[in-house]
Amino acid sequence: MESNAKKPNFPVFCILFIFFLLFACSTPSWLPVKKGPPHKAKTKELVNKEVIIIDKHEYVKVLNPRGSEGGNQPKYLFIPVEEYLAKKETFTAVSLKVEEKKGTSTDITPISTSSVQDKETLATSVSVSPVAHLKKKVLVTHFDDRATSVEESLGDWLAERLIKEMAQRSVQVLFTDYQMVKEFLEKQGVSPSDMGSPNTSKWLSEVFGIHAIVLGDLTGPYVFTTKETKDQDGVSTAIMKIETKIVDTFSGKVLKSFSVQNPVVQTKERGAFSDEKAKGRAFALTISDLSRSLSRELDRLEWFCRAAKIEGEEVYINAGKLSGLRVGDVMDVLRPGFPGERGEVRGKIQILTIFGMDASIGKLIQGKKPDGEDILKLSVRQGS
Repeated sequence: MESNAKKPNFPVFCILFIFFLLFACSTPSWLPVKKGPPHKAKTKELVNKEVIIIDKHEYVKVLNPRGSEGGNQPKYLFIPVEEYLAKKETFTAVSLKVEEKKGTSTDITPISTSSVQDKETLATSVSVSPVAHLKKKVLVTHFDDRATSVEESLGDWLAERLIKEMAQRSVQVLFTDYQMVKEFLEKQGVSPSDMGSPNTSKWLSEVFGIHAIVLGDLTGPYVFTTKETKDQDGVSTAIMKIETKIVDTFSGKVLKSFSVQNPVVQTKERGAFSDEKAKGRAFALTISDLSRSLSRELDRLEWFCRAAKIEGEEVYINAGKLSGLRVGDVMDVLRPGFPGERGEVRGKIQILTIFGMDASIGKLIQGKKPDGEDILKLSVRQGS
Protein backbone atom coordinates (compact mmCIF):
# COMPACT_ATOMS: atom_id res chain seq x y z
CA MET A 1 0.00 0.00 0.00
CA GLU A 2 2.84 2.37 0.82
CA SER A 3 4.50 1.85 -2.58
CA ASN A 4 1.21 2.69 -4.35
CA ALA A 5 0.87 5.90 -2.35
CA LYS A 6 4.28 7.11 -3.43
CA LYS A 7 3.76 6.51 -7.17
CA PRO A 8 1.70 9.69 -7.87
CA ASN A 9 4.63 11.79 -6.62
CA PHE A 10 7.03 10.48 -9.28
CA PRO A 11 5.60 12.60 -12.19
CA VAL A 12 5.72 15.65 -9.95
CA PHE A 13 9.39 14.97 -9.23
CA CYS A 14 10.14 14.68 -12.96
CA ILE A 15 8.40 17.99 -13.70
CA LEU A 16 10.33 19.77 -10.94
CA PHE A 17 13.60 18.32 -12.21
CA ILE A 18 12.90 19.53 -15.77
CA PHE A 19 12.05 23.02 -14.51
CA PHE A 20 15.27 23.09 -12.51
CA LEU A 21 17.30 22.29 -15.64
CA LEU A 22 15.52 24.97 -17.64
CA PHE A 23 16.13 27.70 -15.09
CA ALA A 24 19.73 26.60 -14.54
CA CYS A 25 20.41 27.23 -18.24
CA SER A 26 18.48 30.47 -18.47
CA THR A 27 19.95 33.89 -19.27
CA PRO A 28 21.54 35.72 -16.29
CA SER A 29 19.06 38.07 -14.61
CA TRP A 30 21.32 41.11 -15.03
CA LEU A 31 21.28 41.00 -18.84
CA PRO A 32 19.02 43.69 -20.40
CA VAL A 33 18.03 41.23 -23.15
CA LYS A 34 16.42 37.96 -22.09
CA LYS A 35 13.54 35.62 -22.83
CA GLY A 36 10.25 35.54 -20.93
CA PRO A 37 8.00 34.35 -19.57
CA PRO A 38 6.74 37.68 -18.25
CA HIS A 39 3.37 37.92 -16.60
CA LYS A 40 1.68 38.77 -19.93
CA ALA A 41 3.23 35.74 -21.65
CA LYS A 42 1.18 33.45 -19.44
CA THR A 43 -2.00 34.48 -21.23
CA LYS A 44 -3.57 32.05 -23.68
CA GLU A 45 -2.72 34.23 -26.71
CA LEU A 46 1.05 34.08 -26.04
CA VAL A 47 1.46 30.56 -24.70
CA ASN A 48 3.27 29.31 -27.85
CA LYS A 49 5.09 32.55 -28.69
CA GLU A 50 8.66 33.58 -27.95
CA VAL A 51 8.65 36.67 -25.74
CA ILE A 52 11.77 38.82 -25.37
CA ILE A 53 12.30 41.28 -22.52
CA ILE A 54 14.60 44.25 -23.06
CA ASP A 55 14.88 47.27 -20.79
CA LYS A 56 11.84 45.96 -18.85
CA HIS A 57 9.63 46.02 -22.00
CA GLU A 58 8.11 42.87 -23.55
CA TYR A 59 8.21 41.99 -27.26
CA VAL A 60 6.75 39.06 -29.23
CA LYS A 61 8.88 37.45 -31.95
CA VAL A 62 6.78 37.06 -35.13
CA LEU A 63 7.36 36.41 -38.82
CA ASN A 64 7.74 39.58 -40.89
CA PRO A 65 4.75 39.95 -43.28
CA ARG A 66 7.16 41.51 -45.82
CA GLY A 67 9.95 39.02 -45.25
CA SER A 68 9.33 37.30 -48.60
CA GLU A 69 10.14 40.52 -50.49
CA GLY A 70 13.86 39.96 -49.99
CA GLY A 71 16.36 42.78 -49.89
CA ASN A 72 16.99 44.08 -46.38
CA GLN A 73 13.69 42.82 -45.01
CA PRO A 74 14.31 40.79 -41.80
CA LYS A 75 12.73 37.37 -41.42
CA TYR A 76 11.39 38.20 -37.95
CA LEU A 77 10.00 41.27 -36.21
CA PHE A 78 9.80 42.05 -32.50
CA ILE A 79 6.40 43.59 -31.74
CA PRO A 80 5.40 45.11 -28.37
CA VAL A 81 3.03 42.76 -26.54
CA GLU A 82 0.15 45.27 -26.58
CA GLU A 83 0.46 45.81 -30.34
CA TYR A 84 0.65 42.07 -31.01
CA LEU A 85 -2.48 41.34 -29.00
CA ALA A 86 -4.34 44.11 -30.86
CA LYS A 87 -3.27 42.82 -34.32
CA LYS A 88 -2.95 39.13 -33.54
CA GLU A 89 -4.94 37.97 -36.58
CA THR A 90 -2.53 39.70 -39.00
CA PHE A 91 0.55 37.92 -37.67
CA THR A 92 -1.27 34.60 -37.26
CA ALA A 93 -2.26 34.64 -40.95
CA VAL A 94 1.36 35.18 -41.98
CA SER A 95 2.50 32.23 -39.86
CA LEU A 96 -0.12 29.95 -41.43
CA LYS A 97 0.96 30.87 -44.96
CA VAL A 98 4.58 30.09 -44.14
CA GLU A 99 3.65 26.73 -42.62
CA GLU A 100 1.63 25.85 -45.76
CA LYS A 101 4.64 26.63 -47.96
CA LYS A 102 6.87 24.47 -45.78
CA GLY A 103 4.40 21.58 -46.06
CA THR A 104 4.19 21.65 -49.87
CA SER A 105 7.77 22.53 -50.75
CA THR A 106 10.28 19.75 -51.46
CA ASP A 107 13.26 21.98 -52.20
CA ILE A 108 16.18 21.95 -49.83
CA THR A 109 18.22 25.16 -49.58
CA PRO A 110 21.83 24.48 -48.70
CA ILE A 111 23.53 26.63 -46.09
CA SER A 112 25.98 28.96 -47.81
CA THR A 113 29.58 29.05 -46.65
CA SER A 114 32.22 31.74 -47.07
CA SER A 115 34.55 31.31 -50.06
CA VAL A 116 38.33 31.73 -49.98
CA GLN A 117 37.87 35.21 -51.43
CA ASP A 118 35.49 36.11 -48.57
CA LYS A 119 38.07 34.99 -46.02
CA GLU A 120 40.74 37.13 -47.65
CA THR A 121 38.39 40.11 -47.59
CA LEU A 122 37.68 39.50 -43.90
CA ALA A 123 41.36 39.57 -43.02
CA THR A 124 42.18 42.74 -44.97
CA SER A 125 39.02 44.83 -44.62
CA VAL A 126 39.85 47.72 -42.29
CA SER A 127 38.11 50.63 -44.02
CA VAL A 128 35.32 52.24 -42.03
CA SER A 129 32.63 54.53 -43.38
CA PRO A 130 32.00 57.84 -41.56
CA VAL A 131 30.20 57.30 -38.25
CA ALA A 132 29.21 60.88 -37.45
CA HIS A 133 25.55 59.79 -37.33
CA LEU A 134 26.25 57.19 -34.63
CA LYS A 135 25.74 58.28 -31.03
CA LYS A 136 27.95 57.28 -28.12
CA LYS A 137 26.25 56.41 -24.85
CA VAL A 138 27.34 58.53 -21.89
CA LEU A 139 26.28 58.25 -18.26
CA VAL A 140 26.39 61.46 -16.20
CA THR A 141 26.19 60.57 -12.51
CA HIS A 142 24.65 62.83 -9.89
CA PHE A 143 27.44 64.98 -8.53
CA ASP A 144 28.73 64.79 -4.97
CA ASP A 145 27.25 67.93 -3.40
CA ARG A 146 29.45 69.98 -1.11
CA ALA A 147 27.05 72.91 -0.78
CA THR A 148 27.54 75.22 2.17
CA SER A 149 23.97 74.72 3.37
CA VAL A 150 22.90 71.21 4.43
CA GLU A 151 19.36 72.12 3.40
CA GLU A 152 20.40 72.53 -0.23
CA SER A 153 20.98 69.58 -2.54
CA LEU A 154 22.34 70.85 -5.84
CA GLY A 155 24.27 67.87 -7.19
CA ASP A 156 21.27 66.16 -8.83
CA TRP A 157 19.96 69.38 -10.34
CA LEU A 158 23.40 70.35 -11.66
CA ALA A 159 23.88 66.99 -13.42
CA GLU A 160 20.49 67.31 -15.14
CA ARG A 161 21.24 70.89 -16.18
CA LEU A 162 24.63 69.81 -17.53
CA ILE A 163 23.02 67.06 -19.63
CA LYS A 164 20.61 69.56 -21.22
CA GLU A 165 23.46 71.93 -22.01
CA MET A 166 25.60 69.18 -23.54
CA ALA A 167 22.68 67.83 -25.59
CA GLN A 168 22.45 71.20 -27.31
CA ARG A 169 26.16 71.23 -28.09
CA SER A 170 26.66 67.69 -29.44
CA VAL A 171 24.64 65.44 -31.74
CA GLN A 172 26.99 62.49 -31.19
CA VAL A 173 26.11 61.78 -27.57
CA LEU A 174 23.20 59.72 -26.21
CA PHE A 175 22.70 60.09 -22.47
CA THR A 176 21.83 56.97 -20.46
CA ASP A 177 19.26 57.32 -17.68
CA TYR A 178 21.09 57.52 -14.36
CA GLN A 179 18.20 56.21 -12.25
CA MET A 180 17.86 53.10 -14.41
CA VAL A 181 21.57 52.28 -14.03
CA LYS A 182 21.46 53.05 -10.30
CA GLU A 183 18.51 50.70 -9.73
CA PHE A 184 20.24 48.00 -11.79
CA LEU A 185 23.42 48.20 -9.70
CA GLU A 186 21.49 48.20 -6.42
CA LYS A 187 19.65 45.03 -7.45
CA GLN A 188 23.04 43.41 -8.11
CA GLY A 189 24.30 44.50 -4.69
CA VAL A 190 26.69 47.13 -6.10
CA SER A 191 26.83 50.61 -4.59
CA PRO A 192 26.15 53.47 -7.09
CA SER A 193 29.20 55.23 -5.63
CA ASP A 194 31.28 52.42 -7.20
CA MET A 195 30.31 53.36 -10.79
CA GLY A 196 33.74 54.78 -11.55
CA SER A 197 35.68 51.68 -10.53
CA PRO A 198 37.31 49.67 -13.37
CA ASN A 199 35.27 46.50 -12.76
CA THR A 200 31.89 48.27 -12.52
CA SER A 201 32.53 50.57 -15.48
CA LYS A 202 33.51 47.61 -17.69
CA TRP A 203 30.37 45.82 -16.59
CA LEU A 204 28.21 48.81 -17.58
CA SER A 205 29.92 48.76 -20.98
CA GLU A 206 28.94 45.13 -21.52
CA VAL A 207 25.37 45.41 -20.23
CA PHE A 208 24.25 48.88 -21.41
CA GLY A 209 26.84 49.71 -24.08
CA ILE A 210 27.94 52.82 -22.18
CA HIS A 211 31.09 54.37 -23.64
CA ALA A 212 31.97 56.83 -20.88
CA ILE A 213 30.94 57.84 -17.35
CA VAL A 214 31.13 61.44 -16.15
CA LEU A 215 31.75 61.76 -12.40
CA GLY A 216 31.88 65.07 -10.56
CA ASP A 217 32.15 66.98 -7.28
CA LEU A 218 30.51 70.32 -6.60
CA THR A 219 31.95 72.89 -4.19
CA GLY A 220 29.88 75.97 -3.36
CA PRO A 221 28.34 78.18 -4.42
CA TYR A 222 29.75 80.71 -1.96
CA VAL A 223 27.98 84.08 -1.96
CA PHE A 224 29.59 87.34 -0.81
CA THR A 225 27.40 90.40 -0.11
CA THR A 226 28.58 93.91 0.82
CA LYS A 227 26.26 96.69 1.97
CA GLU A 228 26.71 100.42 2.26
CA THR A 229 24.73 102.79 4.46
CA LYS A 230 22.63 104.04 1.57
CA ASP A 231 22.29 100.59 -0.05
CA GLN A 232 19.96 98.31 1.91
CA ASP A 233 20.12 95.44 -0.58
CA GLY A 234 23.86 95.54 -1.21
CA VAL A 235 26.06 94.07 -3.94
CA SER A 236 26.57 90.31 -4.24
CA THR A 237 29.03 88.03 -6.02
CA ALA A 238 29.26 84.24 -6.06
CA ILE A 239 31.80 81.55 -6.83
CA MET A 240 31.54 77.80 -7.32
CA LYS A 241 33.83 75.02 -8.47
CA ILE A 242 33.10 71.73 -10.27
CA GLU A 243 35.67 68.95 -10.61
CA THR A 244 34.86 66.19 -13.09
CA LYS A 245 36.50 63.20 -14.71
CA ILE A 246 35.62 61.07 -17.73
CA VAL A 247 36.00 57.31 -17.26
CA ASP A 248 36.43 55.12 -20.33
CA THR A 249 34.22 52.12 -19.57
CA PHE A 250 36.01 49.72 -21.91
CA SER A 251 39.41 50.14 -20.25
CA GLY A 252 38.18 51.34 -16.86
CA LYS A 253 40.69 54.21 -16.97
CA VAL A 254 40.24 57.95 -16.48
CA LEU A 255 40.48 59.66 -19.88
CA LYS A 256 40.38 63.30 -18.79
CA SER A 257 39.87 65.44 -15.70
CA PHE A 258 38.44 68.95 -15.60
CA SER A 259 38.33 71.60 -12.89
CA VAL A 260 36.05 74.54 -13.71
CA GLN A 261 35.52 77.70 -11.65
CA ASN A 262 33.48 80.73 -12.66
CA PRO A 263 34.93 84.27 -12.85
CA VAL A 264 33.73 86.11 -9.73
CA VAL A 265 33.54 89.51 -11.40
CA GLN A 266 30.97 88.27 -13.93
CA THR A 267 28.50 87.34 -11.18
CA LYS A 268 28.20 90.83 -9.69
CA GLU A 269 24.57 91.70 -8.97
CA ARG A 270 23.02 94.68 -7.21
CA GLY A 271 19.60 95.31 -5.68
CA ALA A 272 16.82 93.07 -4.37
CA PHE A 273 17.66 89.34 -4.27
CA SER A 274 21.18 90.12 -5.43
CA ASP A 275 22.53 87.03 -3.62
CA GLU A 276 20.22 84.64 -5.49
CA LYS A 277 20.92 86.36 -8.79
CA ALA A 278 24.67 86.09 -8.25
CA LYS A 279 24.32 82.43 -7.38
CA GLY A 280 22.34 81.82 -10.57
CA ARG A 281 25.01 83.57 -12.63
CA ALA A 282 27.72 81.40 -11.05
CA PHE A 283 25.80 78.24 -11.99
CA ALA A 284 25.18 79.37 -15.57
CA LEU A 285 28.80 80.37 -16.20
CA THR A 286 30.28 77.22 -14.66
CA ILE A 287 27.93 74.80 -16.42
CA SER A 288 28.45 76.53 -19.77
CA ASP A 289 32.22 76.28 -19.46
CA LEU A 290 32.11 72.65 -18.26
CA SER A 291 29.64 71.47 -20.92
CA ARG A 292 31.85 72.95 -23.63
CA SER A 293 34.92 71.08 -22.39
CA LEU A 294 33.08 67.78 -21.83
CA SER A 295 31.30 67.84 -25.21
CA ARG A 296 34.56 68.46 -27.05
CA GLU A 297 36.21 65.51 -25.29
CA LEU A 298 33.26 63.12 -25.67
CA ASP A 299 32.97 63.85 -29.40
CA ARG A 300 36.50 62.48 -29.80
CA LEU A 301 35.59 59.06 -28.42
CA GLU A 302 35.42 56.18 -30.90
CA TRP A 303 32.01 54.62 -31.43
CA PHE A 304 31.48 50.92 -30.80
CA CYS A 305 28.86 48.60 -29.33
CA ARG A 306 28.81 45.18 -27.70
CA ALA A 307 27.06 41.84 -28.10
CA ALA A 308 24.73 41.55 -25.09
CA LYS A 309 23.74 37.97 -25.84
CA ILE A 310 24.24 35.24 -28.46
CA GLU A 311 21.53 32.67 -29.11
CA GLY A 312 22.11 30.28 -31.98
CA GLU A 313 22.68 32.35 -35.10
CA GLU A 314 21.18 35.49 -33.54
CA VAL A 315 23.43 38.11 -31.97
CA TYR A 316 21.66 40.56 -29.64
CA ILE A 317 23.38 43.96 -29.77
CA ASN A 318 23.09 46.72 -27.16
CA ALA A 319 22.70 49.46 -29.79
CA GLY A 320 19.86 50.19 -32.20
CA LYS A 321 17.70 53.01 -33.48
CA LEU A 322 18.66 55.65 -30.91
CA SER A 323 22.35 54.91 -31.45
CA GLY A 324 21.89 55.34 -35.21
CA LEU A 325 22.02 51.76 -36.51
CA ARG A 326 19.79 50.60 -39.35
CA VAL A 327 18.61 47.27 -40.74
CA GLY A 328 21.18 46.06 -43.25
CA ASP A 329 24.22 47.69 -41.64
CA VAL A 330 27.30 45.45 -41.49
CA MET A 331 29.36 45.40 -38.29
CA ASP A 332 32.95 44.25 -37.86
CA VAL A 333 33.66 41.92 -34.94
CA LEU A 334 36.90 43.35 -33.57
CA ARG A 335 39.39 42.10 -31.02
CA PRO A 336 40.85 45.41 -29.73
CA GLY A 337 44.57 45.89 -30.15
CA PHE A 338 46.98 48.40 -28.65
CA PRO A 339 45.90 52.06 -28.19
CA GLY A 340 45.61 53.74 -31.57
CA GLU A 341 45.32 50.45 -33.46
CA ARG A 342 42.10 49.15 -34.99
CA GLY A 343 42.65 45.58 -33.90
CA GLU A 344 41.96 42.22 -35.49
CA VAL A 345 38.79 41.76 -37.58
CA ARG A 346 37.42 38.37 -36.52
CA GLY A 347 34.00 38.38 -38.18
CA LYS A 348 31.13 40.34 -39.70
CA ILE A 349 27.54 40.71 -38.52
CA GLN A 350 24.62 42.13 -40.49
CA ILE A 351 21.77 43.88 -38.67
CA LEU A 352 18.46 42.07 -39.25
CA THR A 353 16.08 43.75 -36.83
CA ILE A 354 15.90 47.00 -34.85
CA PHE A 355 13.68 46.79 -31.78
CA GLY A 356 13.15 48.16 -28.30
CA MET A 357 14.40 51.55 -27.20
CA ASP A 358 17.93 50.98 -28.48
CA ALA A 359 18.63 47.37 -29.38
CA SER A 360 19.08 45.25 -32.48
CA ILE A 361 19.58 41.67 -33.64
CA GLY A 362 22.10 40.59 -36.25
CA LYS A 363 23.38 37.42 -37.84
CA LEU A 364 26.94 36.29 -38.45
CA ILE A 365 27.76 36.47 -42.18
CA GLN A 366 31.52 35.87 -41.97
CA GLY A 367 34.13 34.70 -39.51
CA LYS A 368 33.61 34.14 -35.80
CA LYS A 369 30.92 35.20 -33.38
CA PRO A 370 31.89 37.87 -30.83
CA ASP A 371 32.85 36.97 -27.30
CA GLY A 372 33.22 39.01 -24.11
CA GLU A 373 36.50 40.63 -25.23
CA ASP A 374 35.25 41.75 -28.65
CA ILE A 375 33.61 44.99 -29.73
CA LEU A 376 31.44 45.76 -32.77
CA LYS A 377 32.14 48.66 -35.14
CA LEU A 378 30.32 49.81 -38.25
CA SER A 379 31.99 48.40 -41.35
CA VAL A 380 29.55 49.10 -44.20
CA ARG A 381 26.59 51.47 -44.15
CA GLN A 382 23.97 49.49 -46.08
CA GLY A 383 20.92 50.13 -43.94
CA SER A 384 17.95 52.30 -44.82
